[in-house]
Amino acid sequence: MSQNTDVFESYESEVRSYCRNFPAVFTTAKGPFLYDEEGREYIDFFCGAGALNYGHNPDLIRDRLVEYLQKDGVMHALDMYTRPKREFIEFYEEKILKPRGLNYKIQFPGPTGTNAVEAALKLARKVKRRTNIFAMMGGFHGMTLGSIALTTDASSRAGAGVPLTNVTHVPAPYMFPGLDTLQYIETLLTDDHSGVEKPAAIILETVQADGGIYPFPAEWLQGLRALCDRHDILMIVDDVQVGCARTGWFFSFERAGIVPDIVTQSKSIGGYGMPFALVLIKPQLDIWQPGEHNGTFRGYQLSMVAAKAGLELMLDQQVEAGVRQKGEIIAQYMDEIRAIAPDKIETRGLGFVWGVDLAGCDEPDAPGAASKRVLDECFRKGLIVERVGRGNAVVKVMPELLIDEAALRRGLEILKEAVGKTLG
Repeated sequence: MSQNTDVFESYESEVRSYCRNFPAVFTTAKGPFLYDEEGREYIDFFCGAGALNYGHNPDLIRDRLVEYLQKDGVMHALDMYTRPKREFIEFYEEKILKPRGLNYKIQFPGPTGTNAVEAALKLARKVKRRTNIFAMMGGFHGMTLGSIALTTDASSRAGAGVPLTNVTHVPAPYMFPGLDTLQYIETLLTDDHSGVEKPAAIILETVQADGGIYPFPAEWLQGLRALCDRHDILMIVDDVQVGCARTGWFFSFERAGIVPDIVTQSKSIGGYGMPFALVLIKPQLDIWQPGEHNGTFRGYQLSMVAAKAGLELMLDQQVEAGVRQKGEIIAQYMDEIRAIAPDKIETRGLGFVWGVDLAGCDEPDAPGAASKRVLDECFRKGLIVERVGRGNAVVKVMPELLIDEAALRRGLEILKEAVGKTLG
């Protein structure tokens, strides 16, 4: 029996996207599972596009939220002082930042990742008094004008409707074998005929997610940090999607032993799929004037309650170590999937963020066709996955971080079978 989606198709804007790939009406969710209104179970390897690192409706966070609501806790307070904000800041500084030797001020922008990126860009330009920003080809940073100017996906940029300026895109380290991309950036900065303005900052994801799942080498990240120091350029790490332990470290840049000047967080920092975003700023860079960047829903109180509980859960369950350990299971399956057609399939990733690149299976006039067939077959068998990358040719694998081994293996088996069936 098909589920009734008429109201959505009649009245919801044509801009809707994910629902076109997953034509079911979902009603409940728990842990790594989603359920539709017919009671069918799906293993969720989509994970709210990275917003549900601790799974659906974890008990600890749910109970904290219910308790706060039942006590008539303050729900909306702009940036006034509140108990949830104090408790979140204290916990974040004492349990997350200080044990890692990090010293950041915390800014609460609007509730989404693109709000955090916009704030980071504004502050970098204010600090350095320069307008240009360097961003990586393949990067995705959001859909508001400043963020979309950084983003390179052509279809996303096309929606802006105005010229996207004050950004220079540079090749990501994986794009041109044999090209020293750090030297390329160095040349842009030092050649008096490069035609490129020195930037206030360089922004990057240490693992490009929507760009096709590309982890940047630790040595390259270290080299970029040194380059930024040499040239008085701020380093901004966008940890909106691959932060909060998804790579096996709470901050994705920890594996490289570097310290960015500014860090953006959203998605899973909300703990429960709650809207929440942070900008972490080295103290000497915090030159904002009061109210110079604001928003009605900056610091939503219920999100702070959920975020603190999520951090407690992450630490109590030793999620970082668990991701590194169970990530080896995913890596093993990725090898098995690649072996189905090693001349056509590539797999990439680390921790709990992986991609199966099927571009080699596509006909020249049908980019993304193979990945779409895999996605559809997975959905039929009860697994939800997303497509990303050039031509949407990469199947993205992002399970929740607390998933048990049996469910993880079951989902990976479905994916492997779907790839095998797609390739005949």
